[in-house]
Amino acid sequence: MKQHLAATALSLSLTAAPALADDRKHPLATPPVTLEDMKAVSPALADYTATSAIGDVWKRPGLAPRDRSVITVAALIARNQPAEFAYHFSLALDNGVKPAELSEIITHLAFYSGWANATAAVGVAKDVFAARGIGPDQLPPARPALMPLDAEKDASRRATVEQTVGPTSPGLAEYTNDLLFKDVWLRPGLSPRDRSLITVTSLIANGQVAQVPYHLNRAMDNGLKTEEASELLTQLAFYAGWPNVFSAVPVVKDVIAKRAS
Repeated sequence: MKQHLAATALSLSLTAAPALADDRKHPLATPPVTLEDMKAVSPALADYTATSAIGDVWKRPGLAPRDRSVITVAALIARNQPAEFAYHFSLALDNGVKPAELSEIITHLAFYSGWANATAAVGVAKDVFAARGIGPDQLPPARPALMPLDAEKDASRRATVEQTVGPTSPGLAEYTNDLLFKDVWLRPGLSPRDRSLITVTSLIANGQVAQVPYHLNRAMDNGLKTEEASELLTQLAFYAGWPNVFSAVPVVKDVIAKRAS
């Protein structure tokens, strides 16, 4: 009975998003995959989606639904998996992510997963926004007043970049220090915690664990709780794959242990 209800709920949720594609004025470039589509190809995938993913993981108490949407959207964009963009962009908006925040997530991930991935997300988000009547007045300006920089705390980060990156690529060091951390990270459209959350998500989703210690520490300094970091890994197992998450587990464990000592 529980599985039947979960499957029914998912069927309704996954068939709601394609209605956007029926809007003749704003057709989606990539119509969402429905539960029936899954059943036609892989009944087991449809069952696991209904019972384990949507029916279980999304209901776990370790993260708010909004955070789960932020993580999932970030993972999909970081891995450039547009088949689920429309459904999860819509779900994120339903779960309390503001249009301006979704816009900022896409912008931020251009720097952490590449311009092309962000551009792919723009194509689908544009149609989702249009179908929902989301206009320019709900989006962040290109050049907002930036949040203040804590120059003292940022000094060591800047020095590290200049020492480790500068000798090999002065241009990269310059953009890292002056564009990424003195501009993008200071945009007010996302809280520092959320910027850290999507950055850690992108790194783990793409198997780039070398930078996880710095950014996970930054995330926890910005308010991410230990239990939320733990649940982040659980959520990502379903949306970035078990191997990427297992590779990150020792790194996350070490960060948490060192902060507790």
